[in-house]
Amino acid sequence: MKYSGWPTPGELVVGRVDAIEDFGVFVDLEEYEDKRGLVHVSEVASGWIKNVRDHVNEDQMVVCKVIEVDEGSQQVDLSIKDVNDHQRSDKIQDWKNEQKADKWMEIAFGENIENDDFRRIANELLEAYGSLYDGFEQAAILGPEAFEKTDLSTEEIEAIVETARENVSVPYVTVTGYIDLRSSGKEGVEAVKEALSAAEGNGSVPEEVDLDVTYVGAPEYRIRVKAPNYKTAESQLEASAIRAREAIETSGGTGEFHRERRTDDE
Repeated sequence: MKYSGWPTPGELVVGRVDAIEDFGVFVDLEEYEDKRGLVHVSEVASGWIKNVRDHVNEDQMVVCKVIEVDEGSQQVDLSIKDVNDHQRSDKIQDWKNEQKADKWMEIAFGENIENDDFRRIANELLEAYGSLYDGFEQAAILGPEAFEKTDLSTEEIEAIVETARENVSVPYVTVTGYIDLRSSGKEGVEAVKEALSAAEGNGSVPEEVDLDVTYVGAPEYRIRVKAPNYKTAESQLEASAIRAREAIETSGGTGEFHRERRTDDE
């Protein structure tokens, strides 16, 4: 998505070198419609520059910092030297992510989507999550609820979620804990089975969470939770342990949660 407005001073922008002159470098801004900036020779690199072409090439992709914007004269002053390697790498990755998100928009709504509709939907994602890519990522993680507070239609939300879940690789984290389940008497085995079923959620675990309970060695069971972030993973791990403990205690048994696997000597 290309913005129709102007960049702001201090912003990092991605551009393509269009022309090289002795006094500086002209750069086409990839994120803004019909916008071009100038990197003065003094802003190309640190130190004295004998030949600008020793530092940049035509058609090269560069990350620049916006120094000044004069809308009246249609001028954007840029700097290449004020962008460090870390900033450059992060900005290029963000730009590539947005290009992916542009493709996902076409998949979701068709290549012939009207510009006004594209911008309206894109602006909803930008307002909610700051970027198209983050909007699609949250759609893959949370589903329709990711857009409950937007003005998108049900059909539009469904199209975004379906496309996101087919195309977005969501980063997941895994946390693990252990619970000791003890129950005596004739009904002990059944009580443990019910506690394990409760730990697994009985269908109440969110769709974006993968929760697995496995046997380690009596009376210990491992609870492993895979989720989009640590907060969700930890909360689901805790909830699983609580469900198991409450279920076993209802049958007169005991349940004890711990984070590390115990040895036989413990």
